[in-house]
Amino acid sequence: MSGGVAGKLLPDLAGVAGAFAMPGRFQGGQPHGSGHINDTFQVTFSQPGGAARYVLQRINEHVFRNVPALMENVQRVTAHASRRSAEHGGADAARRSLQLVPARDGQVCHRDAAGGWWRCYHFIEGASSHDLIETPAQAREAARAFGEFQRLLSDLPGARLHETIPNFHHTRQRFEALRRAIVADSRGRAAQVPEEIAFAHSREGMVDRLLALQAQGDIPERVTHNDTKLNNVMIDDLTGVGICVIDLDTVMPGLAPYDFGEMVRSATNAAAEDERDLALVYARRPMFEALVEGYLATARAFLNPVEIGQLAFAGRLMT
Repeated sequence: MSGGVAGKLLPDLAGVAGAFAMPGRFQGGQPHGSGHINDTFQVTFSQPGGAARYVLQRINEHVFRNVPALMENVQRVTAHASRRSAEHGGADAARRSLQLVPARDGQVCHRDAAGGWWRCYHFIEGASSHDLIETPAQAREAARAFGEFQRLLSDLPGARLHETIPNFHHTRQRFEALRRAIVADSRGRAAQVPEEIAFAHSREGMVDRLLALQAQGDIPERVTHNDTKLNNVMIDDLTGVGICVIDLDTVMPGLAPYDFGEMVRSATNAAAEDERDLALVYARRPMFEALVEGYLATARAFLNPVEIGQLAFAGRLMT
């Protein structure tokens, strides 16, 4: 197939799709979504009841070095969330969690002849993700969906999940990485940003607060998403309800306030994350208030008082 994803030729989608247990006949496929890490495609199969769509993803093993461990996490999380959603009931329970399509050899993913790792999900019809949150209602629904996602996984049985990116949100280690980069100054840029460096150094006292509360047992480790940008929630096209959390590669052990803080960092910003005109970048308080309302509507059921008390601080910290 011709075309491209991030400047690359499209892979043999028919061949890859044939490795998964999808009934019917392959009709075609095309790039899908706006993600920058994995290569994502929508494929269509003709089936007796009509056309059915699926999502094929080639996993970026340069970012995620242990794909089998990552996929073990995804399989456990999606299976448990699906069971919990089904117990809750509702006509659209099947849309409230990603559902993996197994490979024909029974594995949870497929490795192609070139060594690439692939997985397949059922396509969630009638819902969309939004790169820029425009209304408090969208922010509220996305935050409610993330809180519900954490609630569904609050009793995940079995061993601790794998850390797909170790120390991803470990704020002390992040700060020390910044300190080392400033000292090394390998690109000769430090002299151009003294105010920004001073800004970071003056806030060093913030970076250990949540870690200290965790160390003394006041904040528990939980199953968290760790990339809670609100474009990782599917919003129902008709009702505006946040129905499904997606992009599960960073689901692993973490702290609930980190997840909420990342929502604040991304959703309250009035501009895109890569906006270069800083006059357009400011925090929107109504969005923050909507995040609090939506998140606590579902997360209050399992969060402890200390976690709730640190949510606003976490917004500052993660930003």
